[in-house]
Parts: sequence; C-alpha cells; structure tokens
Amino acid sequence: MDLTSSMKSLLLAITQYKNAKSDNNALQIQRQLDVISGMKAVRVFATNQSLPSECLNSLVELVGDPNIKVTLTLKIIGLLTQLASDSETREILHTYNLVTALAAVVHHNSTTPKEQVVLQSLQLLQKTTYNTRVFHCGTNIDELIVFLVKHIQVPEDELTLPCLGLMANLCRHNLSVQANIKSLNNLKGFYRALIKFLAHSSLTVVVFALSILSSLTLNEEVGEKLFHAKNIHQTFQLIFNILVNGDGTLTRKYAVDLLMDLLKNPKIADFLQRYEHFKSCLCQVLCLLRGKDSDSAAKILELLVAFCSVNSLRRILCHTIFATSEERTTTTKLKSQIKPSEPIITLIHWSNQPLENLERCSVLALVLLKELFEEIIDSILWTTVEPFMELLFPVILEQLQIQDHTLEDALLKKKYDRIAKALDILLVLCGDDTVKLQIAKVLTARNCVSILEYQFVYNRIEVGYRTNAADVELCQIGTDVVLKTLTVMSRVKQLVPNMEASFYKVLQDQRLTSALSFALSSVHREYVQFALRILFEAAPLPDFPAMMLGESIAANNACKQQNGDHIMKKIPVQQHSANFVTPKCSSTADANRSNIHELINKLQLGTELKEQVKDVRLSDVMDVYEQKLSSLASKENRLQDLLEAKALALAQADRLIAQYRYQRAHAEAEARQLASLLMEAERKNEELDGVLKTQLLESDRAKADIEQLYHHNCKLQTVADEHESLKITSKNLSQNLDNVERQFKELQIEYKSLGKQCEMFKKQVDSLKQQNDRCHAQFAELEAQKNEMCIQLQEKDNKLLDLQQRSQAQHEKIKTMEKEKEDMEEAISALQRELSKIELARKELSIKLSSFEVQKSQLEARLQQQEALVHAQQEELSKHSQMIAMIHSLSSSKLPSNTVNLSL
Repeated sequence: MDLTSSMKSLLLAITQYKNAKSDNNALQIQRQLDVISGMKAVRVFATNQSLPSECLNSLVELVGDPNIKVTLTLKIIGLLTQLASDSETREILHTYNLVTALAAVVHHNSTTPKEQVVLQSLQLLQKTTYNTRVFHCGTNIDELIVFLVKHIQVPEDELTLPCLGLMANLCRHNLSVQANIKSLNNLKGFYRALIKFLAHSSLTVVVFALSILSSLTLNEEVGEKLFHAKNIHQTFQLIFNILVNGDGTLTRKYAVDLLMDLLKNPKIADFLQRYEHFKSCLCQVLCLLRGKDSDSAAKILELLVAFCSVNSLRRILCHTIFATSEERTTTTKLKSQIKPSEPIITLIHWSNQPLENLERCSVLALVLLKELFEEIIDSILWTTVEPFMELLFPVILEQLQIQDHTLEDALLKKKYDRIAKALDILLVLCGDDTVKLQIAKVLTARNCVSILEYQFVYNRIEVGYRTNAADVELCQIGTDVVLKTLTVMSRVKQLVPNMEASFYKVLQDQRLTSALSFALSSVHREYVQFALRILFEAAPLPDFPAMMLGESIAANNACKQQNGDHIMKKIPVQQHSANFVTPKCSSTADANRSNIHELINKLQLGTELKEQVKDVRLSDVMDVYEQKLSSLASKENRLQDLLEAKALALAQADRLIAQYRYQRAHAEAEARQLASLLMEAERKNEELDGVLKTQLLESDRAKADIEQLYHHNCKLQTVADEHESLKITSKNLSQNLDNVERQFKELQIEYKSLGKQCEMFKKQVDSLKQQNDRCHAQFAELEAQKNEMCIQLQEKDNKLLDLQQRSQAQHEKIKTMEKEKEDMEEAISALQRELSKIELARKELSIKLSSFEVQKSQLEARLQQQEALVHAQQEELSKHSQMIAMIHSLSSSKLPSNTVNLSL
C-alpha cells in the first residue's frame, strides 16, 4: 500500500470514528497510523498538498478532543513526534494549532500528571515550540503555564525536565508570557525552585533553569543580583561548561541560545570581554567544530557569528583562531605545517557541505569567514591567513557554480544564499592587493557571466511577477547575487582576461534593468548602495537602457502602491495603530508625501487626458519629473531616518550628560571626604610621632635592663643545669628500685601458679591411668571382633569366586548368541538387497507397461483418426460421384444415368 492510499484510508477511518466512536473504528485509525509511521515519509507532510494537509488537520482535531481514548491519543502524538523531527514539517505543524491542542491534552489530564500521555504531550510541545513564538491568546495556554509553574515547584520526577524545557521555550522572546508568569501568585517560590535547579547534577536541567531565569529576571532586581559583576564570571563558567560538556545536542542548543540572549545586553557583553578565561573557553568551543554532528556545529557557528556582532569579542575571536598560526609562522613556513585540526581548516570544511544538508552550516561558516577576514585584513594577523587561500579558493569557486538547473525553490534559495555569502568573502578579500591578484588567477569571466545568465534566465526579478512571500524573498536573494557579482567584476576587471569586456556587456544588457530597478526601489540600504555604484558605472555607456530602467522602477513602485492599498483596505485597524505609534516628527513628512503623491496623480491625470497627443518630449519631461520626485522621496526618507537617528542620539547624549553630572557630583563628594580623612591622618601622624620618641627612650632603658638580666639569667641557667642532672640521676635510681620490686612480686606470683599447676598435673596423671586401663579392655574386645570379621570375609571370598565362574560361563553364552545374531543380520541384509532388486525390476516393468499402455492409447487414437478420415473421404467421394452424374445428365441427355463411370 502506498502513502496516498494510506492517507485516504486514514481520513476515511477518522470520518467513521467521528460518526461512531466505537472500538473497531479507533482500532482502524491506530492501524493506519502504524502503517504511515512505518513508511517514514516525513517530508511529504511538509508540502502544500491537500491530502497531507487534511490528514494533519484531522489528527490535530482528534488530539484536542477530550472524549477519545488515551491509546488513540498516544498513537497520534507518536506520529506527530516523528513528523516534528523534520524542521520544515515542524513549521507546518504550527499552522494547525498543534500547541493549543496539546495544551488541551495537558489540561484535561492535569489531575493525573503521571499518565504517559502527559509526558509525551510535554515532550512534543517542547520540540515544536523551540525557536518559535507562541501566542499567549491561544486557548488553554494560561492553564498550561499554570501547570508548568506548579509542577516545576513539586519534587523532581520524569515530568520535570520537559516542563523546564517547555517553560524555557515559552518565556524566550515572549513578553506576554513573561508578564503572565510575573502576575502569578508565589512568584518568589518559583524563582527559588529555579535557583535550586542551578545546583542540579544534570547540565540540561541547569541550562533550562538558567534560561528561564534570564528571560524573566534579566532586567529586574533578581536578575541584577543573579548576573551581577561578582557572580557573572561563575555564570559564564557554568554556561561554557554546559556548552563543552553538555549531555547532547539539545543541551548545547539551549546553552548557545542563552549565551546569545545574554550578549544582547551591553553590560553582560562587556563583562564577557573582561572574563579572564574567555580565550580558553573559546578554544574549547572551537574544538567542538571538529565533530561530525552538523546540528551541533550549526549552533556553534551561530554562536561564533553572534560573537562577531560585538567588536571587542570579534577581535578576541580572531586572535584566538589565528594566534597559533602566527606563532608557527615565526619559525617555519605554514604551508608545510597546516593541520586538519586548525579552526580555519574546520571552517573551510563546514563551508563546503552538500546542498541537501538540512542545517545552515555552510552559510554560517561563510558568514563567519567573512567577519574574520574583515577584522584582520588590515592587521598583522593577515600574514597567517594568506597561506590558507589555496584551500579557500576552490571552495569559493565550487559555491559559485550551479550544476543542476532543476532545483526546488527551497534548495535554490539555499544555493543563492551560499553564492551571495561567497561573493561577500571575495569582496572582503579584494581589499588586499596581493589576495586580489590570487583571486584574479583563479576567477574567470565565465564564472561570473554564468551566474548572471542563470539569474536572468531562471529567476525573474520583478515585483509584480512574484506574489508569494517566498518568491519575493527569492527575488531579493537573486538581486543580491547579481549586484555582488557585478561588484566583484568591477573590482577585478583590470586583472582578469575578458572580464572588462564581459562587465560592460552585462551593464548594457536589457535584462539587468529588472535587478537594478528592484534594488533601487528596495527598502534595504545595502541594495540601494550597490545599485547606485553599478548605475554610476553603467550610465555613461552608449547602449545602457536608461528608459527601460525608469519604466521598470515606475512599474515596481506602482505594484508596491497597489499592494499597499490592498493591504490598507483589507486591514484598516493596522493603519490606525501605525498612525498612533509614529512620532510627531513624521507629521510633516506625511504632509510632504501627500503633496508629492498629489503631484504625481495630477501628472498622471494630465498624461491620461493627452494620450492622443503623441509627443516624445512630453514623455521625456515626465520621466525627468518622475525621477526627480523619486529622488526627493528617497531624500525625504533619508532625512527622516537621520532625524530619528539624531533624536535617538540626542536622547542618549542627554542621558550621558545627566549620568556624567551625577558621577561628577559623586566624585567631588568623595574628594572632599578624602581631604578630611587626609587632615585627620596628618594630625594623628604628628601625635604618633611624639609617642614614638618617648617609646624609643623607654626602649633604650629596657635594653640596658635586659643585658643585666641576661647575665644574671646565665648564672641561674648553670645552677639549673646542675640541678636538672641531679634530678635525672635520682629518677633513674628510683626507677631501678621500682623495677626490682615489681620483678620480685611477679616471681612470687609465678611460683604460686606453678605449684597449682603441679597439683593439677598429678590429678590428670591419675585420670589418664584409669583411661589407659579402659582402653586396654576395649582393645581386647576389638581383637575378638576382628577375628570374627576375618572368618566372615573368607566365606564371602569363596562365594565371590563361585559367582565369577558363573559369570564367565554366562559371557561365553552371550558371545555365541551375538555371533548367531550377526549371521542372521547378514542373511536378512542379503534378502533385503534381493528384495530391493526385485522391487526395482517390478518398477521398471510397471513403467514399461504404462508406456505400452500409453502407446496403445495413442495408436488407438490414431486409428480412430484414420477411420474418421476414411469415412470423410468416402462421403466426399460419394458427393463427387453424385456431382459427376448430375453433370453428365445435364451435358448429354442421350447417355443414360446407369452408364456413368463411378470408378473415380
């Protein structure tokens, strides 16, 4: 059974179960679920096909139904857990309100939390809510949060880990959930429970608890105590320990997310920069890239890219990566010392992963290489990177090639993204003249032209042509690729053969106008800047399609205007909220915009009234006015952005001034306090100086007294020594006397004990004599018994001899019987052989008989056939004779019919 028929059977079974909730219908659903889970076709449910969508919708509805059986719910959750293992399918599941359905399951079974369905629901919720924002307004979300908060505070069990992980997912980047948790009762008890988990033996539990605390308390009093300057170093050590020695990829993911969230706080980023063990921790993190787990490597690369977003941390990261190479280049050449374990080699390896890889390792590695090269291109460390270019350039060129032209949109988007990031690296490397020469040696004009031709042919970069969000994103990435490819060509056009001619040829291609118009009308400044640079070089060319570019820009703007009007008509509430949020300074800009739009509308109305008059100059004037108006609108947008930036800078400056005044007043108060302390110290110093002089005089007197006492003490010491020697001799004598008395007493005691022993020995001798007499009597009795036993033994020996003789006779009889038996067996075997021969002869005769019978039957059948043929021929002969007779009768009536010759 294929997957399509299985899904149809599942939908039919679900419909039957909804109509009649019987055990048979539930069992039928379970069977179909087992069949689908056994096929392991996860990616089918990530498509937008109707049949998988209906299956998922029906399954989610069944999960949320509290009236179905627990076994059926477990089966459905098991299949959904299998589907959630794929990232694209996990994103699709969010569109079916799976979170609210699972929250309903947890809520309905909250009275019995030890049920298996609660555990599996929480585990699936943790997997599906990772890196996704859950809307707090969903049904049963409040009850789910209350259940999690309550269960985290109870004694630890098997639900503690998924509860902590789910709570960490819900709290991250979700202010509504955080506000709901802070409004609950016993919030301090919840915080205390989380702080207790920080000392847990499982690193996964620790990172979950720390992630929840950072989301809830980072900007509050509890968070300031937890992430204070005194404790932050221990927190960093704990996070890096979890990151390096984590229980698995899941723990490492949460540790990376936690560290990235902390980096968004400038104060904590500054603390991390001053962390004394940061370089050693970075080395350990870089060592994790040597593993083969792409999921873990993607998170590590994401963390390293986040480090590069902070300038100071990016500098430290560059020094950590290239420090070992710098030390080695001082002694030997690097080309012969390159090792696969070096971080730069590992990054090049991860940047060249297959396109089908689910993780973003390749893109992240390319972004990280670009950030590192930007940091060190003008520094001393750049000399350590140059030898690695021989390994990097083949990878870059491989990324720039598109082998398969029939890729899916998802893979095509990945490929475009990789090409854009590889071009970013080339643009950075072109900043160094020596590396630019190396690029010119490996890069050809054909490489760049093939990239542009592929974009012009297979990617239509037009706003009106692409309506879906994914298609618009594909257009943006394609535009990025085109602009960056042209920028690279302009950088190396003087160094690469045929590059300059190809570059100017592409600039005069009409297909380039779509990309330029898309970039010039884009909201991204980088696109606009790239497009303006290219336009500056293309405008002086004779065959540059300027008119077509203007028409394309106008068409893009009109399409955007139509889309904006459609959205404004569809959702008028958003317009009201946007007007409410915009600052006061934008009111004048809105008025200017409205005036500009009115002018454009008037000009368009004028052109519509004069459509019959075909004047080329009027259209040129209109194009000029439209360009001027678009330039004025872009200038106005830039001025508004500058005004907002200046306002933010002014507010920041006012805040800094107030902070500086407060610090200055505080410093002046401390200076006055220090001056008063200095005066008191000087006065105390003068007093202590007088006291010191008097103490010096007293010390001189004390020295003289000490010398006199020393001489007297020496005399007393000699007397004391003599006294001590006498004491020692007296002690020795007294000890000897005590020893002699003790020995005398011990000898008296021994004499008495020996006397007692002598009397005891006499008594024992008497008793032994009596025992000896008894033994003699017993010995005589035993001798008599021995004689009797000997007589009995002789009689038994005689009987044994008789029995042996009889047994020999029996053995001889047995031997004769065995010989006769063997003779009989030989005769029997001979008879059996003769019987087998007779049987074989009989079988052969039976076979021959059967063959003869078969032949006989065949001959009889042939005889019957011959007889039938003879009979048929006779009938035909009779017919022929009759026909001949008729012919003769007709031909000549003279001949009588009896004379017809029938011999034929």
